[in-house]
Amino acid sequence: MNETLPAIYVVILLVLLSAASIFVFRQVWRTRQQDLRFEKLQNTLKEGESTAKDYYEFGSLCLDKKLYVQAVAVFQRALKTAEKEEVEPENMALIHNATGFAYFAQEQYDIAIRHYKDAIALYPEYVIALNNLGNVYEKKKLVTQALKAYEEALAYDPDNKVSKKRAESMRKRI
Repeated sequence: MNETLPAIYVVILLVLLSAASIFVFRQVWRTRQQDLRFEKLQNTLKEGESTAKDYYEFGSLCLDKKLYVQAVAVFQRALKTAEKEEVEPENMALIHNATGFAYFAQEQYDIAIRHYKDAIALYPEYVIALNNLGNVYEKKKLVTQALKAYEEALAYDPDNKVSKKRAESMRKRI
């Protein structure tokens, strides 16, 4: 028994190290793929003939990298391009929501609210935008408006966990 105990420890250690190695490798691989996509899109945008989808994807990568000011500029170009391309309202709503998120991250709450409302106007059942609108209202301490946004999200998706939790929290504050 005493002779097998060190072998068991070594096996456990090897398993843990292997799992950690796999996790680190996956993270490095994912980051590398994201960086390659970022570079490719950046080059595509510099060449000029870019679509609203290209701008949106690049802006989303900027958000992932926490480059919020750059993301706002890219999303603004995406909105202009989308208007020229006559993109579907649902896709325009995605761009407005992402723009709102970038402004929210910079604590420019009033501009974020405007973009979230634009997204909801284009796609009224856009639950993520409704949740984001509720969140920004919470940050501004506008409890009644936050509750209204969460309840509207629940009207479209009654099982939405975020909306349920936040609406319950808002009701307790009132």
